[in-house]
This record gives sequence, structure tokens and C-alpha cells, in this order.
Amino acid sequence: MINRTVLVGRLTKDPELKYTQSGVAVARFTLAVNRNFKNAQGQQEADFIPIQVWRKQAENVSNFLNKGSLVGVEGRIQTGSYEKDGQRVFTTDVVADSVQFLESKKDREQSNNYQPQQNQFAGNEPLNVNDDDLPF
Repeated sequence: MINRTVLVGRLTKDPELKYTQSGVAVARFTLAVNRNFKNAQGQQEADFIPIQVWRKQAENVSNFLNKGSLVGVEGRIQTGSYEKDGQRVFTTDVVADSVQFLESKKDREQSNNYQPQQNQFAGNEPLNVNDDDLPF
């Protein structure tokens, strides 16, 4: 039997780090993974997949990732259930064996703060370009 999944996406919020009673770290976060197609309105859709990561990697995820971080996750799908208000609730999570940080903090900050420069020619006279100046 094979139970493997590989995902690339962005965190929808900061990871939540907790510790079990025996002191084992577990971090949980939701990964937004874009679909390969757009809906009928032309909008990109995404799936929101709950991820669990354990031990030292959970602490690293908590320390170095935040909302919007781009990551690759390799792991397995795990299902479960619990009772809530007399109703059975079913869960599906990805338990990560590996979380790869796909961009540096510096790259992420630059992409979030990117402000395109205003077109310096906007509102000015049209540019006079000679055909001899064109590269084609």
C-alpha cells in the first residue's frame, strides 16, 4: 500500500505550536494549494489542506514560517474522527514528514513590499523611436 502526498502552497495563517503532555512538539497549519484551472468566473480556486508536523521540525516551522510563506510538504494522509455535541466529526489531515522552506524571509518580505514604479512616460508625449533603434 502507498500513502504519500507532495504539496506546494502558502500558509493561510501563522502555524500553531503546541506540546503534548509528554513534551513532544506539534505544529498545525493550513496550506492553500492552487488548482490547475480557473472556475467559470475566471477566478483561481484553491484547496485548503490541514497539515500537522511533529518534533523538531514543528518547532522550526513555528519559528521560521508565517502567514503567506511558500512551502513544500511531503507526508501522508491521515483520517480520524471524534465526537462533538453527540455528532461524529470526521477529519482528514496531512502528517508531514518533511517541510521545505521554498523562499527566504528576505525574498518573502521583498515580494510583500513590492511597489511597481510609476511609468515615467505616463502622460508625456509619445516616444519617438527610429526603426533603426529597434532590435528586430
